[in-house]
Amino acid sequence: MSLRGVELAVIPKETVRVVRAVFPKGCAAVRMRDVLGPIFEDAQFKELFPVRGRPAVSPARLALVSVLQFAEGLTDRQAAHAVRSRLDWKYALSLELTDTGFDFSVLSEFRARLADGDAGRSVFDAVLAAAGEAGLVRAGKRQRTDATHVLAVTRDLNRLEFVVETLRSALNQIAEVAAEWLLALAAPEWFERYAARPEDRRFPSRWAARIEHGDQCGVDGMNLLEAVWSDSAPPGLRALPAAEILRQTWVQQFQHVDGVVRWREAKNLPPGLIRLRTPHEPDARTGSKRDVDWSGYKVHLSETCEPDAPHLITHVHTTPAPVADVVVLGDIHAALAERGLLPDEHLMDAGYVDAGQIHHALRDHSVELVGPVQATTVKGQASGDVFDNTLFTVDWDRQQAVCPGGQTSVQWREARSQEATAVTRVRFAARHCGPCVLRSSCTTAKTGRNLTLRTQDEHDILRKARIEQDTGHWRRRYAHRAGIEGTISQGVQAFGLRRSRYRGLAKTRLQHLLTGAAINLARLDAYLTGRPLARTRVSPFAALRPAG
Repeated sequence: MSLRGVELAVIPKETVRVVRAVFPKGCAAVRMRDVLGPIFEDAQFKELFPVRGRPAVSPARLALVSVLQFAEGLTDRQAAHAVRSRLDWKYALSLELTDTGFDFSVLSEFRARLADGDAGRSVFDAVLAAAGEAGLVRAGKRQRTDATHVLAVTRDLNRLEFVVETLRSALNQIAEVAAEWLLALAAPEWFERYAARPEDRRFPSRWAARIEHGDQCGVDGMNLLEAVWSDSAPPGLRALPAAEILRQTWVQQFQHVDGVVRWREAKNLPPGLIRLRTPHEPDARTGSKRDVDWSGYKVHLSETCEPDAPHLITHVHTTPAPVADVVVLGDIHAALAERGLLPDEHLMDAGYVDAGQIHHALRDHSVELVGPVQATTVKGQASGDVFDNTLFTVDWDRQQAVCPGGQTSVQWREARSQEATAVTRVRFAARHCGPCVLRSSCTTAKTGRNLTLRTQDEHDILRKARIEQDTGHWRRRYAHRAGIEGTISQGVQAFGLRRSRYRGLAKTRLQHLLTGAAINLARLDAYLTGRPLARTRVSPFAALRPAG
C-alpha cells in the first residue's frame, strides 16, 4: 500500500450540521476535535508506507482511531464499526456521513507498522503537541514520575515447565518443515515427554525426581541441537525462531559436568535482565519489587501536576521488568528536553533518586529532583549511637578524613563501586581504632574503620538532602508526588495498563504509548467540562485512625 495524503482540516458541512443537531452540548470526541483540531497529519507517517502501490487508508485517521479505541477500550472490530456508524467519530475524523470506513484488520496492520518503525512515540507526541498549542500543557513547574509492573500476555512457567515447553515448541516448529528428518531422529520416549503441553501432564512430585526429569530434558534438547547444527540437517533449521530460542535457553539453563548435561545451579544462572522466561515471548523478563514478583515489563509514567491546568502525561517509558528505576531517569529527562517539556521540580520516590541523579539532573537539565535519598549505611551495634559517614569530617583539599575520636585517616584513594560509579575509599589505621573507646559505636571490623565516599559534589548533595528531607517544608513539597498513584490506578482500572495485550517489548511499548495518549484525551475532556479530580479513597475504618 502507498500513502496518499488526505486533508483532515475541514469537516464536511453535512457532518457538522447533523452532529451539532444531535449533540447540542457536545461529547468527548467532538470536544476533542474542536479544541485540539485534527491532531495528526498523513505526512507524519510517510516513512511507514511505500511510494508505490494501492492507496492506503489515511494513517492520520488510523492514528486517531487507535487513540479513540484505547480511550474507550474497544476491540478492532468494534472500533471499525464505530467509524462506520458513530456520528461523533465521523466528526472527529472529518468523514462524510455516508463513508463506509475500512475493514477491522487494517488497524492491526497499522499497529504493526508503528511497532516495526518505532513510530508509536509520534502518536503520543502529536496529542501532547496539540494540547500544547491549545495552551493546556507547558514546560516548567512540577512533574511527577512513578512506575508499575506489566504482566506479559503469556503464562508464568517454573523452570521445569519452561525447558519442557521450549523443547516442545522447537520440536513442533521443526516438524512443520522437516517432518521425515525429525521422525528419524526422535526417540520413542520423546513423544511421551513432549507431545503434550507441560500443564497437561504431571511431573514427579519428589524434588530429586524433578531434577532427574530436568536433566533428561537437557540431554534430549542437547541431542536435538547437535542434530540441527550438524552438516546433515536440512537447510534452514538453524534459522527457525524456536531453534534459536532452544539454543539460548539450553545455554542459560544447562551445563556440561564431566561430559554429562546437568541443570545449572541457581547461582550459575544468568542475570534476570537477559534470562529467558518463556519460549512464546522472548522479550519477557522476571522482575521483583518489594513483595511483588512478575514476568513481563515495567512502565514509567510522568505527568504534570499543577492545580491550574489538566494533569497530562508527558512521557511514557517501557522497559523489561528487571531494569531499575534509577537507570531510566536520564532517558526520561532527555526525552522531556527534546519535547521542550522539562519541569523545574521533578517529584519521585526513592527508587529514582540518588546523589548522582540529583547532580546530573541539575547540571544537565536544570531540574531539581525532589525525593527521599537512602539513609547512610553504617557498621556497628544495632543499638546505641552508631557512627555513620556524616559524623566524619572530610577535608577534600588535603584528601583526608577525621573520625569522631579525633584520629586522621591514613589512606585515601579513588576507586569504582560495584555499580561502576566513582567513589573514594578512606581507611583508618588499626593501631588507632583498636584501643579507641568509641570502637563499639564505630565498627565491628577487626582492622581499622573503612569509609566509602561519593565524589565531593555528590557527597555534599547527600548531606544537604538528608537534612532537608527531615523538614516540614520538604514533606509538604513531596506530598504532591502521591497523585501519581491515582494516575497509575486510572491506567490500570480504566485502560488495562498492567496487562500487555501483545507479545514482545516493541508492541507492549506501543500499547503504553497509545494508552498514555488515550488517558490524556480523557483528562482533557474532564478538564474542559469542569469535572473535578477524584478524592483519595479512605475506608470508613481507616478514617477513624487517631492523629499522630
